[in-house]
Amino acid sequence: MLDRTPYHRALYRPHLLLGADRALVIVAAGTSLLVIATGMNAVSLIVGVALWLVSIAFLRSIAKADPQMRQVYMRSRRYRGFYPPRSRPYRVDPATMMTKGRM
Repeated sequence: MLDRTPYHRALYRPHLLLGADRALVIVAAGTSLLVIATGMNAVSLIVGVALWLVSIAFLRSIAKADPQMRQVYMRSRRYRGFYPPRSRPYRVDPATMMTKGRM
């Protein structure tokens, strides 16, 4: 029988803070604190706390769908919108070469 090696949960669990992506929670907290600090009155305090609560609820729903949604989105931004139907990007299309008289 094969030996079993246990994987500890800390090795494969996502890094979440308050149930959402850690980096996005820190950005949301900083934005809310900036809103509160720039106004320094009751209205800005209410707006900052409301912004914090709404952003945390939104970020938690995203993390519930997929804890690595931010990483997936950032990786997808590197892809082009259209890839031409060629095997290589530097390949010359033979149809255009025939019209130019090169074949």
